Amino acid sequence: MEDLKQQLAELRQRIARIDRKYAGASPAPRRADAASQSFLEELISGEVVRTSNGEHFETERLWERHRRHGSVDIGDLFELPGDLLSPLSGGAIASVHPAKWAFLDTETTGLAGGTGTYAFLIGVGSIDASGFRVRQFFMRDYGEEASVLCRLSEYLADFDVMVTYNGKAYDQPLLETRYRMVRAHHPFERMEHLDLLFGARRLWKLRLESCRLVDLEQQVLGVERQGDLPGEMIPYCYFEFLRRQEAFRLVPIFHHNAIDILSLACLTAIVPRAFRSQAGARALRHGADLVGLARWLAQAERHQEALDLLRRAVELGLPDHLLFRTLWDAAALERRLGREEAALGAVSELAQSRNPYQVRALEALAKDYEHRQRNYAMALEMARAALALEDTPEMRRREQRLKARLARAPRGQLTL
Repeated sequence: MEDLKQQLAELRQRIARIDRKYAGASPAPRRADAASQSFLEELISGEVVRTSNGEHFETERLWERHRRHGSVDIGDLFELPGDLLSPLSGGAIASVHPAKWAFLDTETTGLAGGTGTYAFLIGVGSIDASGFRVRQFFMRDYGEEASVLCRLSEYLADFDVMVTYNGKAYDQPLLETRYRMVRAHHPFERMEHLDLLFGARRLWKLRLESCRLVDLEQQVLGVERQGDLPGEMIPYCYFEFLRRQEAFRLVPIFHHNAIDILSLACLTAIVPRAFRSQAGARALRHGADLVGLARWLAQAERHQEALDLLRRAVELGLPDHLLFRTLWDAAALERRLGREEAALGAVSELAQSRNPYQVRALEALAKDYEHRQRNYAMALEMARAALALEDTPEMRRREQRLKARLARAPRGQLTL
């Protein structure tokens, strides 16, 4: 909040200086000429950068290391371990110092993608010993796109890893298209790309209604933006700038983009830790988050670690719909680990109460009694209990088979 107040105060001072400068001047129609470009440079701290492909506008902002963004200390970002991203990236990012990570986000003229969508503002965040800085590359009109992309390639040459939020599905494909349109090679082939959205969804989709970046800011970082420009309004504001050349319309867009990138970096300090070590997993305080992480571990065939997390999730407390699924998954893991009795115990709990997994639990018990324990009477009892809840052809066949087996048994003998 203090940071926003400071920005507004600086903005008022700049507008006052501009008003004094142009006081008494005869009005002239605004267009993308030198005067309007100078106006942008005065309103937003930055510079006009010249490349071999023309000119564009750039600005940079620094969050010093002593500052905080929600629950994260900016200074801690530089101390993040180089192998932090390894598990979440499947080992592709084995050991890269955080100073070599580039946090990228774009503001575009639409969400449809394709050749008609431009990335008019590209922000790149980076970590260094002084704190966290965001460099923004802006095209003041469509003719500056080649210059922006040329400079972006030069800037990204200092980084080995690109971190985005939904960037694999949107930002990178869009930028690759823009590079093709200006007949240039994109810089992404040599960079490892971590899309943090996938890890965030793993952790929080079972607990939070939305995993949008702005929602994770509030729920995870404890940051609530004041007066932020809604994302759906950004293309409109840019089109208005192109039409009227009123630079004040751009200030909220630059701010929105910079905060998105800062939040992305701070979430990168949180999300991968849970996937990296048991200590990181223990830091999670919500049962649903532990379940999400356990499912990822199970897919990676780290069955015992996954089972431990599921047990802890049950201890922390889960809503009923998630509790029953967790007990079912725990039973499956016990079975994979060769602990049939433990698996049977978990399944028995599900069979005793009405829940979405009760029929499957009764069916599993029927199979166990029939094939492993050779207790056909108990197997038939489980099958009939399942049929009372859900009549299926498969369970009817199982019932008939068990009745036939019991009929062939000597009088009084219920098991074989």
